[in-house]
Amino acid sequence: MEYKRCNRCVMDNESDNTIVFDENGFCNYCTNMLSEKDKIYFPNEIGKAKLNNLIDMIKEEGQNKEFDCIMGISGGLDSSYLAYLGYNLGLRILAVHIDDGYDTQISKSNIEKLTKATGLNLKTIYPDQHQYDALTHAYMKAGVPGLAIPQDNILLAFLHDTAHKYGLKYFLSGGNFALEFILQRGNGYNSMDLVNIKDINKRFGNEKIDKLKFMTSYKKYLSMKTGRLVEYRPLNYIDYNRDRAFKELNDFCGFEYYGGKHQENIFTSFLQLYWLPKKFKVDKRKSHLSSMIISGQISRENALEELKRPLYDETLMSEYIEIIKKRLNISDEEFRAIMDADTRQHEDFKTDRVAMLIRKMLK
Repeated sequence: MEYKRCNRCVMDNESDNTIVFDENGFCNYCTNMLSEKDKIYFPNEIGKAKLNNLIDMIKEEGQNKEFDCIMGISGGLDSSYLAYLGYNLGLRILAVHIDDGYDTQISKSNIEKLTKATGLNLKTIYPDQHQYDALTHAYMKAGVPGLAIPQDNILLAFLHDTAHKYGLKYFLSGGNFALEFILQRGNGYNSMDLVNIKDINKRFGNEKIDKLKFMTSYKKYLSMKTGRLVEYRPLNYIDYNRDRAFKELNDFCGFEYYGGKHQENIFTSFLQLYWLPKKFKVDKRKSHLSSMIISGQISRENALEELKRPLYDETLMSEYIEIIKKRLNISDEEFRAIMDADTRQHEDFKTDRVAMLIRKMLK
């Protein structure tokens, strides 16, 4: 297949068989982002009014409760800035963090600083380490792209259970239009497909996963459909700028830059900067930079220059890989075999047809 790169953003067909280009050489990703922009992103007075209305509604619902709403926090920019925004707007937020043992020191420090400065009430979940590590090991042996699926699923399951425990109706997500609307579909998969998770573990794992709490697509859909837990994305109601957000957080509590999108965690750094590029030729920077191009935060020329830089620091990545191998009890020989083995897609394993149907309905 002839290599093509979008003439407007920096998405290409190197590792994505779902991308298409029009007669101008523009891809479906940025074309879709532009068509949806005025429906989703309101960095203006309209957004200000929407945000004020949302905050009033959340506070009214939170009357006579310990908290107004719930959110996840990772130590990264989006969730941290959302917590900061909520603090400034007077929300009583119950924050949930999953500590899988791979948080970087900068991430731990950022969470501590933010929690202290905002008085944020933080609840941390510690998945059963033995089963969590065994499941992660199984995913690596399976050779699938979505190594972070167990982490994502477990966090959402805990978040939903905690929200219901406290009678909270509103879930605030750090997901946003400006920095992450564009996401390559090729080599991606739904993290809520529990059938898929169990089949991968059955075929490549050597431990039960009965001590880990999971979420299904149907449970999530039912929660949303009944209004039991409703998700909102407040960052879509402000002029959300990456560089400005980092500066505000640094001025506020000494928040530090951790290297890049989703690099606040050792394992997700390994996934995005090493596993996906080496095994699937996926460079997640293309998605992130393309979103920023369309939201006007970076020029295409500067994005292309950014892509010329090395994906990672060799010394630091070597340290990360050693941490992962030690944690998962993977020898040097096994790690090389895993990296050299053929890749698989999640669809090569059992899938939940209901989950796939719900995912299409929610798009």
